[in-house]
Amino acid sequence: MFSQKDLEQIEAKGIEIQTVKDQIQYFIDGFPWMNLTRAATPEDGILQLTDEQIQEALDTYEEYVPTLRIVKFVPASGAATRMFKSLFAFLEAGKSDSSVEQFFERIREFAFYDDLKAVLAKDGFDIETADRLTIAEYFLTDKGLGYGSLPKGLLKFHRYENENRTPVEEHLVEGASYARSKGEVAIHFTVSPEHKAKFTELIEEKAAEYAERHNLGFGIDFSEQKSSTDTIAVNLDNTPFTDKNGSLLFRPAGHGALLANLNDVEADLVFIKNIDNVVPDRLKNTTTIYKRAIAGTLLQTRQRLFDYLKRLDSGDTSQELMAEIDEFLRRVLCVEPVEGFYEWPVEKVVEYFRTKLNRPIRVCGMVKNVGEPGGGPFWAKSSDGTSQLQVVESAQVDMDDQVQKDKFLKATHFNPVDLVCSWTDYTGKAFDLLKFRDPQTGFITQKSKDGKDLKAQELPGLWNGSMSDWNTLFVEVPLITFNPVKTVNDLLRDEHKG
Repeated sequence: MFSQKDLEQIEAKGIEIQTVKDQIQYFIDGFPWMNLTRAATPEDGILQLTDEQIQEALDTYEEYVPTLRIVKFVPASGAATRMFKSLFAFLEAGKSDSSVEQFFERIREFAFYDDLKAVLAKDGFDIETADRLTIAEYFLTDKGLGYGSLPKGLLKFHRYENENRTPVEEHLVEGASYARSKGEVAIHFTVSPEHKAKFTELIEEKAAEYAERHNLGFGIDFSEQKSSTDTIAVNLDNTPFTDKNGSLLFRPAGHGALLANLNDVEADLVFIKNIDNVVPDRLKNTTTIYKRAIAGTLLQTRQRLFDYLKRLDSGDTSQELMAEIDEFLRRVLCVEPVEGFYEWPVEKVVEYFRTKLNRPIRVCGMVKNVGEPGGGPFWAKSSDGTSQLQVVESAQVDMDDQVQKDKFLKATHFNPVDLVCSWTDYTGKAFDLLKFRDPQTGFITQKSKDGKDLKAQELPGLWNGSMSDWNTLFVEVPLITFNPVKTVNDLLRDEHKG
């Protein structure tokens, strides 16, 4: 299938040839559908914390913080291009729609207005009298601000009395409110290679100022999506796609590729949140409370889990302990055993308990479903026959199967990418996260290159199949904690006003 040139290209990317062959086989066979047991709901799989439980979780978090290495992990490599889809259509073909009209009518309200006004003025244009096509050109292209080719993290999102902030700056401020440990906030941004210099420049310009304001230090680092996680593209007949130079085409494999970056992070506790889900200071308090609360919930649960593992490893196989762990797995960790489990001999039960307890743990915030796209909370069958909590995307469900479709449509909540994770065992040793993903939960999509159709493959999503074999808790969080920016006009919503 591969020429010597192909093999050299694959080796240069750091990819095993067998991995590429496996990817092509997935194109041929497809990925199996998820087997949903039922939707997770507040009565069945989603915790709704009482005020008392929130306070207990906050107290637990405060107690543990001095002993923890905490990292805030922010995927920030995505380009902002899709935010400006309508504006690009307007610039390229003069096509206006209601969103374009709203952009120009309310342009003074955006945090980037002063910057746009300044770059126009430099070339002799007055933003008040310039025509709309000129303004769009200076906004989107490198002739001016170049926002059309920048990542979201570097765009001005929020206006304040004395400054305007990018999402990167908002994450610094947010991190100071809940991810501080030993006088420092550690934040890890995943960025694309072409924009790393600009991220670095922004941090060097702003971090010291925010550190002084919040009386702490920042430990900021960056990583890039690894070339070795790219996946091969194929023609529609599943043969390897080659570009006009005759080289194989490899494509970035979606956010699941960031599992390799996450696996390199050394920490006891990791907060994960998307770059664009930030709010101005006046709305940060609720986010701060719930971030700390779900972290405290994780730590409470992890301590119980560690205690059970220590007792098992000490040789305790008493009937009392077996019943207690069974209850903990089913009621707290939401892991339902396979049929026939209660007839197993005690040795097999102990091994099963140890396997299910001794793995990474995450707590996922879940918000009430208001029609936003994204993964939802479900009980689903694992490869070993157990049923446990999973974040599932619609693309993973066979919508032609009416039973599965009905289960999917019963979801009351969805995942806003609001996670707290821990992947150290009770001895302090880190798990290898690559061993806890389900490779059979990838995605296949249709794309094009140089006018030719192709099929592309995404790795199991970072919070979907990449965390398939983790211990998982779902906790309901307020909708106000989820404020993504999908289009530029989302910045006009009240939630993004300073």
